[in-house]
Amino acid sequence: MHTSSLSQTVLADAVWKNQSVARNILLALVGSAILTISAKFTIPTPTVPFSMQTFAVLVIGMVYGWKLGGATVLLYLLQGAVNLPVFAGTPAKGIGLAYMTGPTGGYLFGFLIAAIVCGWLAERGWDRKVLTTLAAMVIGTAIIYLFGVTWLGTLLGWDKPILSYGLYPFLAGDAVKIAMAVCALPVAWKWVNSKR
Repeated sequence: MHTSSLSQTVLADAVWKNQSVARNILLALVGSAILTISAKFTIPTPTVPFSMQTFAVLVIGMVYGWKLGGATVLLYLLQGAVNLPVFAGTPAKGIGLAYMTGPTGGYLFGFLIAAIVCGWLAERGWDRKVLTTLAAMVIGTAIIYLFGVTWLGTLLGWDKPILSYGLYPFLAGDAVKIAMAVCALPVAWKWVNSKR
């Protein structure tokens, strides 16, 4: 199942042990639907909309593992690239590649990298304890911000207050989302282990 001796089972594999292609396709479709739903419930801001999407991205990465988590986020991005209205604010704020190269573009790419990294960490057991889950979620969130803010500054110009546009307004909300994941993932593992 896993190539590294350090790897451990992720939640999706513990709950649904039959790792068939059909199962993985179904999980990827469900995950991309969750990402779409999480994008649609937003709080408007002048630049990048605030939603539950970072929570969904990071949790999907940790629950699915790096390969399936990355594939799920990639599927979501491909759906958006072919003009499906899966992103926050679509279709009203644009659609497809035009939307993906706008202010949100860096965050969208960051979603993919963050899901892969969080999935890789989960495969090493980081989602089983409170402190390591906290660390993984902070790392994943930082990755999203790194790509998002860098692209936003490149697009709008670094003479603008980029951190005020794309970072500061979201820190408190992301702290709440991180806390939610820190509570949920270790508890989910305790429940799974109790059923074994």
